[in-house]
Amino acid sequence: MEEHKNVTFERLLSEESTYSTLSVDSCEYHQTEIFDQLPSSQAARPQESRHGEWEACQAPQGGPEPGEKLRHGHLSRGPRDTESTQPLRNLPMCIQGKRSASDRRKLQIRSIGFWESWKRSQSINRKRVWAQLGGAIKGLLLWRHILHTIEGRFGVGVKAYFVFLRYLVYLNLLHCGIICAFISGPTVFYGRSNSSEPLTFGGNDSVLDFFLGTGFLERSPVFFGFYTRGSLNLPCLNTPLLYLNGIIAILVLSLIMVVRRMTVGYKHTRLMGKRYSVNVSYKIFCGWDFTIQDPAAAGLKQSYIRNDLKLYLEEQRFHLREAQRTLAQWVRLYLLRFILNLLVLSLLGGASCQIYFATLVSQDETEHYMFVSLVLQYLPAIVITLVNLILPHIFRKIASFEDYSFTTQVNATLVRSIFLKLASLGIYLFYLFRICNRQQCWENQFGREMYKLCIFDFLTCFCSAFLLNYPRKLLQERYPSSRLARLSGKPHFLVPFNVLDLVYNQTVSWVGVYYCPLLPLLGTVKLVVTFYIKKFTVLRCCVAEQRIFRASSASVLFHFMLLLGLLMAAATLVVNIYEFSLSSSSCGPFGNGVGVFNVTDMCVDSLPRPAQNTLRYLASEAFALPLILVEIVILTSYVSRGRANQRAIERLKYMLVMSSSDKRFLVKQHTTILRHRRETQKPLPASNEEDS
Repeated sequence: MEEHKNVTFERLLSEESTYSTLSVDSCEYHQTEIFDQLPSSQAARPQESRHGEWEACQAPQGGPEPGEKLRHGHLSRGPRDTESTQPLRNLPMCIQGKRSASDRRKLQIRSIGFWESWKRSQSINRKRVWAQLGGAIKGLLLWRHILHTIEGRFGVGVKAYFVFLRYLVYLNLLHCGIICAFISGPTVFYGRSNSSEPLTFGGNDSVLDFFLGTGFLERSPVFFGFYTRGSLNLPCLNTPLLYLNGIIAILVLSLIMVVRRMTVGYKHTRLMGKRYSVNVSYKIFCGWDFTIQDPAAAGLKQSYIRNDLKLYLEEQRFHLREAQRTLAQWVRLYLLRFILNLLVLSLLGGASCQIYFATLVSQDETEHYMFVSLVLQYLPAIVITLVNLILPHIFRKIASFEDYSFTTQVNATLVRSIFLKLASLGIYLFYLFRICNRQQCWENQFGREMYKLCIFDFLTCFCSAFLLNYPRKLLQERYPSSRLARLSGKPHFLVPFNVLDLVYNQTVSWVGVYYCPLLPLLGTVKLVVTFYIKKFTVLRCCVAEQRIFRASSASVLFHFMLLLGLLMAAATLVVNIYEFSLSSSSCGPFGNGVGVFNVTDMCVDSLPRPAQNTLRYLASEAFALPLILVEIVILTSYVSRGRANQRAIERLKYMLVMSSSDKRFLVKQHTTILRHRRETQKPLPASNEEDS
């Protein structure tokens, strides 16, 4: 008995687990018999019978050996080192299994030879180096610790806003690099034309020019009119062509990055399917991070898990209430939603009229006092900001009466609000085009309007944080029982509306980058300062929402709204260039009779004949047919691969269900055997021992 009481690192041995009266042959027989009784084996038999009677007859004859992998949908009985080139730390094994895998690899190295073993070791080293580089790059991400704190206190939804803001910072930094390489760098290095005015501050210039975009700032590299032809004046390498290529590169790279981020999130949601849910099981059993050692970090993680479970339980209660509705209740609900949607459309129409009248008033050239003139110049931006500030909150109240789930309410409010923001900006641009085309160097005028929109949006963010939310927080802390404190309420950080502000700001940057090339630089500085302002607002002024915003599907929606803003900016630029392509600009790189389309024609004409024919063929309708065919083939391959991945995921889900059934069956069998063994090994009664 002493030898059975020793403890090893593999398992704890006991008399019941080690004592057995079965021989080796009988053990193999019982293993085969129990294997045939597993639910996964019972479910696989009809599939095996379809492949042929021979395979179905051969299956029960010899049980699988210990440690062998099961086929036809069965799960494995033990870990196997199939990835011999993977580092041991990446293998999903226990310590004992990794030691066994290391021993097997050493034996394989002796048997396969020096060259094959060297290739395997190099492959392992390369993967280890790439993993370390990936960890180092992740360590360079901005604001990681701040995001971790925000996630623990306010949930993953609020964190998603700051992650989205950080993504926009990186995107604008990329835009700044492109502008420096294509536009600003060549102009500074090669110089401007000899007829250009020197850049000096004086005369009628004032500090007010930095708010209005006039005077000194209008003559600076901020706006379109600064970039003229200089000493760089080759047929295919000149300032107009570099300017056009830089703007196109910004729009194309932005489209690629936004679509990629959106498709990755959508692909994950699509492949998981609606039936796959890990909200409770994953968060409860796998949600804890066992590397946490700080008590404060542990509290943040607990708060994060608790917030996610709150949202999940609230959505489950809504679905249960929705399933109990009657037909009359559904009819009344749809009628109410129809009326509320009419109210939303009327509010959008009223906002459009206000923007139109504000645009007309702002173009009044009558002399006024400095402050009145400043207000009139910013009147369209003020009206657009007020509309975008008030109407989303009204839409939020309207969505609460429509009796949607919390996630659907958020999405409906987001869709209506983004339509409001893009529509208000589009209406303003439409009226602005009609006014600017009658002015000299209208590109600078248009760029000034986008510059003022960006400046006023930042001033609104600053004032909202330090003149509205912070005083409300101080009032709640010092006079919590006062009537004013009860009326103002506790400030909450509303994720949808703050995300809409970011989308609106980025759309303005994309629309104005052609007319104001340094607008992405201004946007980068603005976003960085906005991050710290919003961080102060969240951590110091706001309290956690009772209804947590879910970020799993919101990330796809965020980038979809950003894609809409990018498409609007591209459409605005294309329409603007097409409308004014017949007449050359009076300033900027496309002045003096040089149009946007003439620049490319002159470059193509200067190329050799084969290159001209090739480029003209690529730009013709004849190239459209093979291009469409290639796109069809690529899309078909992606669709086929997506369907194959969907089938693989369904098989994996089925294997997980069968694994749970097998575990329950084996536990039941083990309990029955132990109970039977205890009953057969019970000591005889004392009376029988005395009689004997």
